[in-house]
Amino acid sequence: MSGDRRRHYDDEFRKIALALIRQGVGSNALARRVCMPRQTAEKWVLLYRVGGEAALMAERGGNRTYDYETKLAATRDHVECGLTKVEVMAKYGIASVSLLERWCREYRAGGPEALLPKPKGRPKGAKSKPKPAPTREQLLEEEVTYLKAKVAYLEKVRALLASKSPTGTNR
Repeated sequence: MSGDRRRHYDDEFRKIALALIRQGVGSNALARRVCMPRQTAEKWVLLYRVGGEAALMAERGGNRTYDYETKLAATRDHVECGLTKVEVMAKYGIASVSLLERWCREYRAGGPEALLPKPKGRPKGAKSKPKPAPTREQLLEEEVTYLKAKVAYLEKVRALLASKSPTGTNR
């Protein structure tokens, strides 16, 4: 088979790969025979060993979610008890090797708390603290500033009217 199949694998292609895996062909030979990346072939062989034909043919539709207890038990079995990835995937029904690897990486880095569900969506902004009530001095300063601005405005208006009048005096 020739052509670039890195992005999409149709059912016919998967059936051919499945037949080769059933014959006992390893991941390297599978990758060479059907012209696919070696990493993908390794994942397919692993999927077949864990979930059989249904897992390889992608008969489980949609994204699967796993609760905290399943994640924690699976990672502890692999990291602390020494079970292989295939054994852990078969025991807990995990459909993806990369998912198990990510859980183990997070568990090693942050412990059991790292596997807790993360909040979804945009984080809420920080709430601003209420402003304290202004003191008497602050209120008086604001009033003085307002009155100064008002006087300056009225003086400008008076000067403008004086410049427009024919006699040059105020009306």
